[in-house]
Amino acid sequence: MSESDWGTWLPDAIADAEPETVAVWYLGCNGFVFKGCAGTTVWIDPYVGLGDPPRTVRMIPVPFDPEDVEEADAVLATHEHTDHVHGPSQAPILATTGATYYAPDDSLAVARDEEFWTEHWGVEESQFAEVSEGDTVEIGEFEIDVVEVFDPDATHPVGYVIEHDAGTVFHGGDTKPSDDFSQLGQEYDIDLGILAFGSVGRIPDKETREPVRTKWYSDENEIVEAASDLQFDRLVPSHWDMWKGLTADPTVLHDHVRSFEYPRRLEVVEIGDRIDL
Repeated sequence: MSESDWGTWLPDAIADAEPETVAVWYLGCNGFVFKGCAGTTVWIDPYVGLGDPPRTVRMIPVPFDPEDVEEADAVLATHEHTDHVHGPSQAPILATTGATYYAPDDSLAVARDEEFWTEHWGVEESQFAEVSEGDTVEIGEFEIDVVEVFDPDATHPVGYVIEHDAGTVFHGGDTKPSDDFSQLGQEYDIDLGILAFGSVGRIPDKETREPVRTKWYSDENEIVEAASDLQFDRLVPSHWDMWKGLTADPTVLHDHVRSFEYPRRLEVVEIGDRIDL
C-alpha cells in the first residue's frame, strides 16, 4: 500500500471543515469528497494506488492514507476499473467509519469476489449496497440519483446527481458524451459538473506490454459537448492529472467553452483543492 505524501492534513481539513453550503475537495484522478453544512460526508471514487507501472504510472502525490479518514457516511463507485474500485484505497475507509459502499453490480463484484474486502479489511457485508440507473438514495442531507452515462470501456458505469439545498452536482465517472445528456440537462439544474478529461497517448497493452494508441477520457471537444448538453453552470475537469502519457492541460478548455452558453464557467482545480457550492 502506498503512503500519503502529505501526512494527515487533507483528512484533517475535511474533518475540521464547517461549510456554509457544500464543500468539495478534489482528490486527484476522479476522486472527490463532498461535505454538507450539516456534516454529511460522501466520497466518490477515492483512489490512492500507484497504478501498474510501466503501463499506468501515477503522476500526482498520494494525498491521504485511507486509515486516517475519520469522516465518511458513504463511499460511491462509478464503475469497476481499478482506479475507481480499489480495496486498499476504499476498504479501510469503510472499516474505520462504518460507511456504506454504494456501487453498481460489476463494481461490487470486484470488492466481493476479486479483492475480498470482507476478509482482508474487515468490511461487513451489510455495508455493500447495490445501485442501478434510476435509483435514488438518501444519505444524510444529500439526495443522490443514479443516472445512465456512456463509458464504452467499462462494463457497467453509472453517474451520480447529488442534490442538496445549496445546489446540484453531477459526477459522470469516466463518461463520454451521451445522447441522454440533453434530457438530463433539462431535468436537473446542475450547478457543478465533473467530467473526465485527458489526452490520447501510447500506453503499454495489458497483455503484451507493447505500446498502443490509448484514449480513455473525453478530449477537448467531447467534454464541452457533454457539459453543454448537461447545461452545467460550472465545469470541473477531472482525471487529466493522473496517468503518464494521458495527462492534459485543462486550461486549454477556456478556448473551447468560450462560444457555448453552457458551461457558464470553467473551474480548474488541482489535487487537494477545495471549492464550494
